[in-house]
Amino acid sequence: MDAGVITEPTFRESVDMMFNRAVALMELPPGLEDKIRVCNSTYMVRFGVKLRGSIHTFTGYRSVHSEHMEPVKGGIRYSLGVNQDEVEALAALMTYKCALVETPFGGSKGGLCIDPRQYDEDELERITRRFAYELAKRHLIDPAQNVPAPDMGTGEREMAWIADQYARMNTTDINAKACVTGKPPHAGGIQGRVEATGRGVQYALQEFFRHPEDIAAAGLSGTLDGKRVVVQGLGNVGYHAAKFLREEDGSIVTGIIERDGALVSDDGIDVEAVHKWIANHGGVKGFPDATFIEDGASVLEKDCDILVPAALEGVINLGNAARVTAPLIIEAANGPVTAGADEILRNKGTVIIPDMYANAGGVTVSYFEWVKNLSHIRFGRMQRRQEEARHLLIVDELQRLSDNLGDAWSMTGDFKDKYLRGAGELELVRSGLDDTMRSAYQAMREVWHGRDDVSDLRTAAYIVSISRVADSYRAKGL
Repeated sequence: MDAGVITEPTFRESVDMMFNRAVALMELPPGLEDKIRVCNSTYMVRFGVKLRGSIHTFTGYRSVHSEHMEPVKGGIRYSLGVNQDEVEALAALMTYKCALVETPFGGSKGGLCIDPRQYDEDELERITRRFAYELAKRHLIDPAQNVPAPDMGTGEREMAWIADQYARMNTTDINAKACVTGKPPHAGGIQGRVEATGRGVQYALQEFFRHPEDIAAAGLSGTLDGKRVVVQGLGNVGYHAAKFLREEDGSIVTGIIERDGALVSDDGIDVEAVHKWIANHGGVKGFPDATFIEDGASVLEKDCDILVPAALEGVINLGNAARVTAPLIIEAANGPVTAGADEILRNKGTVIIPDMYANAGGVTVSYFEWVKNLSHIRFGRMQRRQEEARHLLIVDELQRLSDNLGDAWSMTGDFKDKYLRGAGELELVRSGLDDTMRSAYQAMREVWHGRDDVSDLRTAAYIVSISRVADSYRAKGL
């Protein structure tokens, strides 16, 4: 493929191309295929907020791709790059992502064209509340119809503001907290939501490495222990993914790419130390325990085992795909590999774990938070102590045997403490996320290895997702 001749597809075109590649291998009625492809609606709003003595006008979007299940679900991002095409493409990805991990939502997405770093906290709150008001009064924020979440440039703080704004507008709605997910735990959120997308990336890689056939397809061997990892973007997702892979799986983070450049070290980089450095200095430049590379994008091409693009879309494209050497890429961000780059990488045998699966941890734990808000009870509250009481019966019996047998048999170390501890909310959230990531991977894997006409995980993921959306529409009589 000649990068000088072929034009790079836009993000939306990439999503459409990948959709078309999958449906070409399916037997859908043309009408149903078109119904699934198109975005149902997009609302654009322009609103004014008085700041610093004058009125500032902002442009925001909320797109609904598919209502085969309701509510629809998808984040709200704050970025100067927000536009209608991007929001609609992300909404489509949300539809397929929710279907793949079997969360009962349609796909939606929102965005505000703003650089949040240019405003202080009070100004951002006023802007966010006004945006939430404009969406909520049109039921584009609603526990039963449309449930946003954090995305690039937003987090727990913004979600708490949105939830409060909705509650002020709907004072008798007992389920008001379920209008948005990703809230702080003290404001109706759930333990484990902040880490969820990064944790999902870890669980996705763990599941991949449980299958020798899949590991071999990427030209790798062994386990995650000792694997060299390059992470692009040390925001919420990249930070947690890199941290967990390093601290819990023994992977070696040899490269970290950020806005102002990159850090490399074949001996491994302390992710926690870099995260703190960025918080204090605004970038990675000057970090003492790794080599700084001015041209951060070049580190995408660094020799490694696993490449984790975890920031913006389109970072691996026609311009650099041929030079990317990682045998395994896991898309922690939305759309980091363009459709053109995807073809180049597939042709050279690179295995790509696709975004609609790899970063589905966020929407999965958002689902748990939504259910928690609707049930009005914390996970684990009813059963935790009862589990501990049952476990204590077994431990007491084992202790009796140990006392009778003396040195011949005894319980090891901290077995008693570990076994007696019942699962709290965080443990249950992680368990549910792990189960979800395993099940979704198995569904993709069956298609990947079970069909001769499917050669990659992305196509397999689209086929699984589109099939489930089609089944939902058929059940509605379409």
